[in-house]
Amino acid sequence: MNKKNLRHRLTQPRTIVIALVTSLIVVAACKSNNFYSAPKVSAFRGGKLPAPPGMVYVPSGTILYKSSLDSGNVGKNISLSAFFIDETEVTNKQYRQFVNWVADSVAVTDYLNDDQYFLDIVGEDGQRRIDWKRLKRVSPLWKSNDPSIQERLAPMVIMKGARRALNEEVVKYRFSYLKSNGREETEYVTDTVPVMPIEDIWSKDFPNAQLASMDANYFTHESFDYYPVVGVTWKQARAYTDWRGKELMASIMKNSYLSGYHLTFSLPTEAQWQYAAEGKLDPRDTISGTRLTIDGKEGKKKLAVNYKQGEGTYSQDGATFTVPAKSYTPNAFGIYNMAGNVAEWTLDAYSPSAIAFVNDLNPVLLYDANESDSDALKRKVVRGGSWKDNGEQLNSETRNYVVEYEPHSYIGFRCVMSAFEMPTDQSKTRRY
Repeated sequence: MNKKNLRHRLTQPRTIVIALVTSLIVVAACKSNNFYSAPKVSAFRGGKLPAPPGMVYVPSGTILYKSSLDSGNVGKNISLSAFFIDETEVTNKQYRQFVNWVADSVAVTDYLNDDQYFLDIVGEDGQRRIDWKRLKRVSPLWKSNDPSIQERLAPMVIMKGARRALNEEVVKYRFSYLKSNGREETEYVTDTVPVMPIEDIWSKDFPNAQLASMDANYFTHESFDYYPVVGVTWKQARAYTDWRGKELMASIMKNSYLSGYHLTFSLPTEAQWQYAAEGKLDPRDTISGTRLTIDGKEGKKKLAVNYKQGEGTYSQDGATFTVPAKSYTPNAFGIYNMAGNVAEWTLDAYSPSAIAFVNDLNPVLLYDANESDSDALKRKVVRGGSWKDNGEQLNSETRNYVVEYEPHSYIGFRCVMSAFEMPTDQSKTRRY
């Protein structure tokens, strides 16, 4: 063994002892500075997450869930985890953006096949990708005055009186979802849904009333931009939520609190809708649920929601039909018109005894009916009451249903997006 190696071996134990002593000193110093304390849990300042555009954050809470308003139905407490919900019903302007997006997609891929509207990439499915930045400069294509474009898009357009309109049999949206048979999610299926609302739904709902002007203008005229969209089926509403989630993804990724999470869009469950409508964290709270009136000047009561006050009395609340989506005062969560204006589709299938089937945590009763199923299996829960309903229908617990393929002039919808829990002051129960 040479002198160098011998010297190295003789100094090793000494090195280890010095390192060990040094480590003990560091550990002692770390403990004295709380380096080894459990991580501190801090409540989120402000108590709520910054929401995506047009939505509000609803923290976790509890509701008293009932199958009906029968006095003998005591119900049970249901807990809801946090979620985001639209502050207003989906408006005509928002829904038109969806319709025009679908129409542009169909125009480019099925009729024009023009290279200028495509990117130089192919997706995993083998399909070319549309250049939306370029397309938005000329959107919507179906309204183009270019004769060559008009000619190629002729199958997409029909005439309604003197104006051009989209052909609902052509303009359809495809989306996939996990199908449920009421007990479990079974398989992914792809559905193709016509997206155009039924514009003459006003006359269809009220056949002995003079409502042709509402049919011709409500969805298309800019003066109704911020009114809730109506005349949409449950499937059309569900298709919109799928598209909305994809469209908002870019802005969600810019939100430092939400980026990186996989968050899903959908219609609100029946329980989420009720919780958001009541505007309180605990069913024992004495906060008034649905206030039909507020105190005005000189002791007079002023109407606070849009509904039918009595037989033939529609206009005392400020409008004969719907009102703009941000009318009146929002509730404690910052949400507008959860009662009145338009009733709203929810995600749930309807059962008069739903309370017996659902969990007490984030409950939902799902059933995706087949085309051959009876209408009884196609009933979906509608909540909130509308401009044409009396005050009793506006109670946050009142349940009703409509068959999923039936649109109406008094039913709209709003979207929810999944969220996650933020630590609150209740979790700060220890000192470290």
